[in-house]
Amino acid sequence: MTATTDAPTRTGTHPRVEGLDKVTGRARYAYEYAADEVAYAWPVTASVGAGEVRGVDVDGALAQPGVLAVLWHGNAPSLADVGDSKVAVLQSPVVAFRGQVVALVVASTSEQAREVATTLTVTYDSREPDVVLRADHPTLYRPESVNGGYSTDSVIGDAVAEFDACPVQVDATYTTPPEHNHPMEPHASTAVWGDGRLTVYDSSQGGNAVRSTLSTLFGIDRELVRVVTSHVGGGFGSKGMPRAGVVLAVMAARQVDRPVKVALTRQHLFDLVGYRTPTIQRVRLGADPDGRLRSIDHQALEQTATVEEFAEQSVAATRVMYAAAHRRTAHRLVRLDVAVPSWMRAPGETPGMYALESAMDELAVATGVDPVELRIRNDPDVDPETGARFSSRNLVACLTLGAQRFGWAGRDPEPGVRREGRWLVGTGMASSTYPTYATAASCRAGVDPDGGYDIAINATDIGTGARTAMLLVAADTLGVDPSQVRVRVGDTDLPQAGLAGGSMGTTSWGMAVEKACRELLEAVRAAGGVVDERIEVAVDTKAEIAAQAELSRHAFGAQFVEARVDIDTGEVRAPRMVGMFAAGRIVNARTARSQLIGGMTMGLSMALHEEGVPDAAFGGFTNHDLSTYHVATVADVGDIDVGWIDEVDDDVNTIGTKGIGEIGIVGTAAAVANAVYHATGVRVRDLPITLDKTGQLA
Repeated sequence: MTATTDAPTRTGTHPRVEGLDKVTGRARYAYEYAADEVAYAWPVTASVGAGEVRGVDVDGALAQPGVLAVLWHGNAPSLADVGDSKVAVLQSPVVAFRGQVVALVVASTSEQAREVATTLTVTYDSREPDVVLRADHPTLYRPESVNGGYSTDSVIGDAVAEFDACPVQVDATYTTPPEHNHPMEPHASTAVWGDGRLTVYDSSQGGNAVRSTLSTLFGIDRELVRVVTSHVGGGFGSKGMPRAGVVLAVMAARQVDRPVKVALTRQHLFDLVGYRTPTIQRVRLGADPDGRLRSIDHQALEQTATVEEFAEQSVAATRVMYAAAHRRTAHRLVRLDVAVPSWMRAPGETPGMYALESAMDELAVATGVDPVELRIRNDPDVDPETGARFSSRNLVACLTLGAQRFGWAGRDPEPGVRREGRWLVGTGMASSTYPTYATAASCRAGVDPDGGYDIAINATDIGTGARTAMLLVAADTLGVDPSQVRVRVGDTDLPQAGLAGGSMGTTSWGMAVEKACRELLEAVRAAGGVVDERIEVAVDTKAEIAAQAELSRHAFGAQFVEARVDIDTGEVRAPRMVGMFAAGRIVNARTARSQLIGGMTMGLSMALHEEGVPDAAFGGFTNHDLSTYHVATVADVGDIDVGWIDEVDDDVNTIGTKGIGEIGIVGTAAAVANAVYHATGVRVRDLPITLDKTGQLA
């Protein structure tokens, strides 16, 4: 795999400041913190798809060597109700889905805990589960709102009547399967009670949310809870909020009066940490013969759980992408006997843009307009649904520069005509977008007489390079070399900040860091420019967040893919991908490049491999391990060339950033699917694109 970028940046490029600690093993992750007399807990999960737990053989388990406790709803301590079923573990006999935690074994060693957990006798009253999403499900309903606070539906004009009147029509249904988060570091926690305080080392995208949840659940003062997230090995959204594992660790540690470690297995992750909901999406586009859109109608069906609602905002991106006078978008849900869906990298935009950008490609074919030109013709001047001004919108630049970089010019639009040996070859593209979020954060900045600067903020570095980004923002603002700055993150004892998610970490934390550094400079000036003793300031950005103007804030991008399809087997390869992005100020070119490559790799994996298969008979998923749930590996990834424009957006926020963690995945799957169509003439509308769908092409 190779990747290049030659885009300029307003801050610079810098190696990860924690890189040496990681490669030498000095960096400690949640499960690795030492504790005296530590015990180990192992979850027991439901083997039925729906029903109730009737009994657990606690006495038999306690008779086994090393077992310290066995918890189930019959003896577990009561937790306060926080309105979140995902952390309300062992509180009810109800089994809402297969894989739900129904008991917990605590033992002196991890091997003892696992052995007893896997042989523990649990009796159930079970019923047949309902786990398959279908468009005609009788419980289909309209949620009040969807994730991110977006409205469930939007209507402008009469999209149906206008569609019927259009000379060119695309009416197609696209499906995406369940997809699962599998960060390199599984979910893990170490919980330690002592001196009336609780310390938790947790693999989380935001320690502040963990702290608040645990203090409420266990009825202890928030200030007596400390959550350390010094190093986190990925999250992709699954670690954005507290999950069952950390609650079980704290519960067990209190029960046995010893520190307790919990580490979820890969199999556990399929059920206990969220997943991307499957979708059934119908897209109807009505246009004139020149490809100019007159009607956009996008409706998404998704699943949620019986015990809690989660509605992914799958059609939200359609509301900002293209101009059309008549528009309708809608979300509908089905309650099933499944685990609660949740965040997975770019929730909403990822499945939604797959459907929209696939439909746009079909419109390009129907009108004979080049796919790049089609998108340029439909680029709006203002937000097409709210009428708000964009802080900046450089989709056209991404399309144009990306096409040049990829070598799009001269592309023969006829599908299925280019062949190299046994391979059919095609090219495809898609647009991408992701909204720009920011939340208030606090930061403390100080300078010592020796000229060293210290930045403290409870940001969380989940492997994205957050420490390094904060370091560069601070050094840039202070006007000093980065070697003079030390950044401390990942501890709730530090000034509070929001989670690492929604591509808003660098923006939210960076605004606070910059403000703190500016005020520190003022404090030094007020001292006559002399630092005889430590000078320190503390700030928050509540006022800056509240004062932001009502603008439409989004990053944009364009992805281009070359696909090769074996004419006999239907095997698909993507040897070459190009991504061009407009994402505001790029703080660190080195880590930005990694994020964009990672996002596009994940989009390729979505297009060709990833598929959770519901078990209609027993509940859960039939492929709940990484030997049967396939993801892209090194051999699947060819050349990825990423770049960005030097987008200066002074209106988006005080530091000009937009976020890059998620936009890379958005659009990639559609670009792959569109390239496969161009190679073969076969339109695959149901992901992933597997051999049975491309078929025998000879």
